[in-house]
Amino acid sequence: MALLQDKVVLVNGGSQGVGAGIVRAAVREGAAVVLTGRRPEVGEKLAADTGARFVRADLADPAQARDSVAHTVEAHGRIDCLVNAAGLTSRGSLLDTTPELFDQHMAINLRAPFFAMQAAVADMKAREAPGTIVNIISNCAHGGPPFLAPYSAAKAGLAGLTRNAAHAHRWDRIRINGLNIGWTDTEGEDAVQRAFHGAGDDWRERAAAAQPMGRLGQVDEIADFVVLLLSDRSGVVTGSVIDWDQNVFGGMD
Repeated sequence: MALLQDKVVLVNGGSQGVGAGIVRAAVREGAAVVLTGRRPEVGEKLAADTGARFVRADLADPAQARDSVAHTVEAHGRIDCLVNAAGLTSRGSLLDTTPELFDQHMAINLRAPFFAMQAAVADMKAREAPGTIVNIISNCAHGGPPFLAPYSAAKAGLAGLTRNAAHAHRWDRIRINGLNIGWTDTEGEDAVQRAFHGAGDDWRERAAAAQPMGRLGQVDEIADFVVLLLSDRSGVVTGSVIDWDQNVFGGMD
Protein backbone atom coordinates (compact mmCIF):
# COMPACT_ATOMS: atom_id res chain seq x y z
CA MET A 1 0.00 0.00 0.00
CA ALA A 2 1.13 3.54 -0.70
CA LEU A 3 2.55 5.33 2.34
CA LEU A 4 -0.14 8.03 2.47
CA GLN A 5 -3.08 6.15 1.02
CA ASP A 6 -6.34 8.04 1.70
CA LYS A 7 -4.62 10.68 3.85
CA VAL A 8 -5.51 14.37 3.51
CA VAL A 9 -2.31 16.43 3.34
CA LEU A 10 -1.87 20.21 3.35
CA VAL A 11 1.46 21.56 2.09
CA ASN A 12 1.87 25.23 2.90
CA GLY A 13 4.38 26.82 0.57
CA GLY A 14 3.82 23.95 -1.83
CA SER A 15 3.91 25.68 -5.20
CA GLN A 16 7.68 25.53 -5.80
CA GLY A 17 10.97 24.18 -4.53
CA VAL A 18 10.95 21.68 -1.68
CA GLY A 19 7.24 22.23 -1.09
CA ALA A 20 6.38 21.30 -4.68
CA GLY A 21 8.51 18.18 -4.40
CA ILE A 22 6.57 17.18 -1.28
CA VAL A 23 3.28 17.74 -3.12
CA ARG A 24 4.37 15.41 -5.92
CA ALA A 25 5.63 12.76 -3.51
CA ALA A 26 2.48 12.87 -1.36
CA VAL A 27 0.22 12.51 -4.39
CA ARG A 28 2.35 9.63 -5.64
CA GLU A 29 1.90 7.94 -2.25
CA GLY A 30 -1.88 8.09 -2.41
CA ALA A 31 -2.76 11.31 -0.56
CA ALA A 32 -5.38 13.90 -1.35
CA VAL A 33 -3.25 17.05 -1.34
CA VAL A 34 -3.97 20.74 -0.89
CA LEU A 35 -1.15 23.18 -1.56
CA THR A 36 -0.83 26.90 -0.95
CA GLY A 37 1.26 29.61 -2.53
CA ARG A 38 1.19 33.25 -3.50
CA ARG A 39 1.50 32.83 -7.28
CA PRO A 40 -1.63 31.30 -8.80
CA GLU A 41 -0.07 30.69 -12.21
CA VAL A 42 2.55 28.43 -10.61
CA GLY A 43 0.29 26.78 -8.05
CA GLU A 44 -2.52 26.07 -10.46
CA LYS A 45 -0.14 24.47 -12.96
CA LEU A 46 1.25 22.15 -10.29
CA ALA A 47 -2.28 21.32 -9.18
CA ALA A 48 -3.27 20.50 -12.74
CA ASP A 49 -0.19 18.34 -13.24
CA THR A 50 -0.65 16.35 -10.01
CA GLY A 51 -4.37 16.35 -9.25
CA ALA A 52 -3.80 18.37 -6.08
CA ARG A 53 -5.91 21.36 -5.07
CA PHE A 54 -4.36 24.85 -5.06
CA VAL A 55 -5.35 27.59 -2.62
CA ARG A 56 -3.84 31.03 -3.02
CA ALA A 57 -2.56 32.29 0.33
CA ASP A 58 -0.19 34.90 1.71
CA LEU A 59 1.02 33.10 4.80
CA ALA A 60 2.44 36.30 6.27
CA ASP A 61 -1.17 36.95 7.28
CA PRO A 62 -1.98 34.72 10.28
CA ALA A 63 -5.63 34.55 9.25
CA GLN A 64 -4.65 33.12 5.85
CA ALA A 65 -2.32 30.62 7.52
CA ARG A 66 -5.23 29.38 9.64
CA ASP A 67 -7.59 29.53 6.65
CA SER A 68 -5.32 27.19 4.68
CA VAL A 69 -6.41 24.48 7.11
CA ALA A 70 -10.05 25.58 6.92
CA HIS A 71 -9.96 25.29 3.11
CA THR A 72 -8.51 21.80 3.41
CA VAL A 73 -11.18 20.68 5.85
CA GLU A 74 -13.88 22.24 3.67
CA ALA A 75 -12.62 20.38 0.61
CA HIS A 76 -11.95 16.99 2.22
CA GLY A 77 -13.74 16.94 5.55
CA ARG A 78 -10.57 16.77 7.66
CA ILE A 79 -6.81 17.25 7.74
CA ASP A 80 -4.55 14.31 8.53
CA CYS A 81 -1.13 15.76 7.76
CA LEU A 82 0.39 19.25 7.58
CA VAL A 83 3.70 20.29 6.07
CA ASN A 84 5.01 23.81 6.68
CA ALA A 85 7.39 24.33 3.76
CA ALA A 86 7.09 28.06 3.07
CA GLY A 87 10.31 29.97 3.67
CA LEU A 88 11.81 33.42 3.21
CA THR A 89 15.60 33.50 2.71
CA SER A 90 16.30 37.16 1.95
CA ARG A 91 19.63 38.27 3.36
CA GLY A 92 20.32 40.37 6.44
CA SER A 93 23.04 40.49 9.09
CA LEU A 94 22.80 41.56 12.72
CA LEU A 95 24.02 45.05 11.74
CA ASP A 96 22.03 45.74 8.57
CA THR A 97 18.69 44.00 9.21
CA THR A 98 15.83 46.47 9.43
CA PRO A 99 12.81 45.95 11.67
CA GLU A 100 10.77 45.43 8.52
CA LEU A 101 13.02 42.63 7.25
CA PHE A 102 13.10 41.03 10.70
CA ASP A 103 9.31 41.05 10.86
CA GLN A 104 9.04 39.54 7.37
CA HIS A 105 11.18 36.60 8.42
CA MET A 106 9.25 36.04 11.60
CA ALA A 107 5.94 36.25 9.75
CA ILE A 108 6.76 33.62 7.12
CA ASN A 109 9.31 31.40 8.86
CA LEU A 110 7.78 31.23 12.34
CA ARG A 111 4.38 32.84 12.77
CA ALA A 112 2.78 31.17 9.74
CA PRO A 113 3.73 27.64 10.87
CA PHE A 114 2.54 28.44 14.39
CA PHE A 115 -0.97 29.39 13.33
CA ALA A 116 -1.27 26.70 10.66
CA MET A 117 -0.33 24.14 13.31
CA GLN A 118 -2.81 25.70 15.72
CA ALA A 119 -5.66 25.20 13.24
CA ALA A 120 -4.58 21.71 12.18
CA VAL A 121 -4.16 20.41 15.72
CA ALA A 122 -7.53 21.90 16.67
CA ASP A 123 -9.21 19.90 13.89
CA MET A 124 -7.40 16.70 14.85
CA LYS A 125 -8.29 17.09 18.53
CA ALA A 126 -11.92 17.91 17.77
CA ARG A 127 -12.19 14.63 15.86
CA GLU A 128 -10.09 12.77 18.44
CA ALA A 129 -8.00 11.55 15.52
CA PRO A 130 -4.24 11.09 15.19
CA GLY A 131 -2.25 13.25 12.80
CA THR A 132 1.25 14.16 11.70
CA ILE A 133 3.01 17.45 11.05
CA VAL A 134 6.42 18.08 9.50
CA ASN A 135 8.10 21.47 9.65
CA ILE A 136 10.76 22.28 7.09
CA ILE A 137 13.34 24.10 9.18
CA SER A 138 17.03 24.70 8.30
CA ASN A 139 20.48 23.86 9.54
CA CYS A 140 20.68 27.61 10.18
CA ALA A 141 18.71 26.86 13.34
CA HIS A 142 22.12 25.88 14.75
CA GLY A 143 23.50 29.39 14.12
CA GLY A 144 23.76 30.07 10.40
CA PRO A 145 26.02 32.40 8.43
CA PRO A 146 26.28 36.10 9.36
CA PHE A 147 24.20 37.18 6.35
CA LEU A 148 21.19 35.11 7.49
CA ALA A 149 20.67 36.55 10.97
CA PRO A 150 16.85 37.03 10.98
CA TYR A 151 16.35 33.80 9.03
CA SER A 152 18.46 31.85 11.53
CA ALA A 153 16.60 33.40 14.45
CA ALA A 154 13.21 32.45 12.99
CA LYS A 155 14.28 28.90 12.12
CA ALA A 156 15.71 28.37 15.59
CA GLY A 157 12.33 29.45 16.92
CA LEU A 158 10.58 26.96 14.64
CA ALA A 159 12.81 24.15 15.91
CA GLY A 160 11.82 25.02 19.47
CA LEU A 161 8.16 25.29 18.52
CA THR A 162 8.31 21.85 16.87
CA ARG A 163 9.53 20.24 20.08
CA ASN A 164 7.13 22.23 22.26
CA ALA A 165 4.06 21.31 20.20
CA ALA A 166 5.13 17.67 19.91
CA HIS A 167 5.44 17.42 23.67
CA ALA A 168 2.13 19.20 24.26
CA HIS A 169 0.16 16.92 21.94
CA ARG A 170 1.85 13.56 22.26
CA TRP A 171 -1.11 12.16 24.23
CA ASP A 172 -3.40 13.30 21.40
CA ARG A 173 -1.39 10.96 19.13
CA ILE A 174 -0.36 13.94 17.01
CA ARG A 175 3.23 13.49 15.92
CA ILE A 176 5.21 16.63 15.08
CA ASN A 177 8.74 16.53 13.65
CA GLY A 178 11.08 18.81 11.75
CA LEU A 179 13.89 18.69 9.20
CA ASN A 180 16.91 20.98 9.41
CA ILE A 181 17.65 20.86 5.71
CA GLY A 182 20.98 21.94 4.27
CA TRP A 183 21.97 23.54 0.98
CA THR A 184 19.44 22.33 -1.58
CA ASP A 185 19.23 22.69 -5.35
CA THR A 186 15.98 24.57 -6.03
CA GLU A 187 14.84 27.30 -8.39
CA GLY A 188 14.52 29.61 -5.41
CA GLU A 189 18.13 28.97 -4.39
CA ASP A 190 19.22 29.69 -7.96
CA ALA A 191 17.48 33.08 -7.80
CA VAL A 192 19.01 33.85 -4.38
CA GLN A 193 22.53 32.95 -5.50
CA ARG A 194 22.25 35.19 -8.53
CA ALA A 195 20.58 38.10 -6.73
CA PHE A 196 22.64 38.18 -3.53
CA HIS A 197 25.93 36.48 -4.34
CA GLY A 198 26.63 37.38 -7.98
CA ALA A 199 26.57 33.72 -9.00
CA GLY A 200 26.96 32.69 -12.62
CA ASP A 201 25.55 29.77 -14.53
CA ASP A 202 28.15 27.42 -13.05
CA TRP A 203 27.29 28.07 -9.38
CA ARG A 204 25.72 24.63 -8.91
CA GLU A 205 28.83 22.83 -10.13
CA ARG A 206 31.11 25.01 -7.98
CA ALA A 207 28.91 24.52 -4.92
CA ALA A 208 28.66 20.77 -5.43
CA ALA A 209 32.43 20.39 -5.69
CA ALA A 210 32.80 21.97 -2.24
CA GLN A 211 30.38 19.51 -0.55
CA PRO A 212 31.43 16.25 1.15
CA MET A 213 29.13 14.15 -1.05
CA GLY A 214 30.01 16.10 -4.20
CA ARG A 215 26.51 17.42 -4.74
CA LEU A 216 23.84 19.63 -3.23
CA GLY A 217 20.77 18.20 -1.53
CA GLN A 218 18.00 17.24 -3.94
CA VAL A 219 14.32 18.10 -3.63
CA ASP A 220 13.05 14.60 -4.33
CA GLU A 221 15.24 13.12 -1.60
CA ILE A 222 13.87 15.56 0.97
CA ALA A 223 10.32 14.96 -0.25
CA ASP A 224 10.64 11.20 0.19
CA PHE A 225 11.93 11.69 3.73
CA VAL A 226 9.02 14.01 4.58
CA VAL A 227 6.51 11.49 3.24
CA LEU A 228 8.09 8.84 5.46
CA LEU A 229 7.75 11.10 8.53
CA LEU A 230 4.13 11.85 7.67
CA SER A 231 3.32 8.17 7.29
CA ASP A 232 2.76 5.40 9.81
CA ARG A 233 6.04 3.85 8.67
CA SER A 234 7.90 6.36 10.85
CA GLY A 235 6.35 4.69 13.87
CA VAL A 236 6.02 6.61 17.13
CA VAL A 237 8.72 9.22 16.49
CA THR A 238 7.72 12.72 17.55
CA GLY A 239 9.53 15.86 18.67
CA SER A 240 12.54 15.03 16.52
CA VAL A 241 14.35 17.79 14.65
CA ILE A 242 16.56 15.90 12.22
CA ASP A 243 19.66 17.39 10.58
CA TRP A 244 19.10 16.48 6.95
CA ASP A 245 22.49 17.55 5.71
CA GLN A 246 25.94 16.30 4.74
CA ASN A 247 27.74 18.45 7.31
CA VAL A 248 27.97 17.26 10.91
CA PHE A 249 27.13 20.07 13.30
CA GLY A 250 29.39 20.10 16.31
CA GLY A 251 32.11 18.17 14.47
CA MET A 252 35.53 19.83 14.14
CA ASP A 253 38.66 19.19 12.05
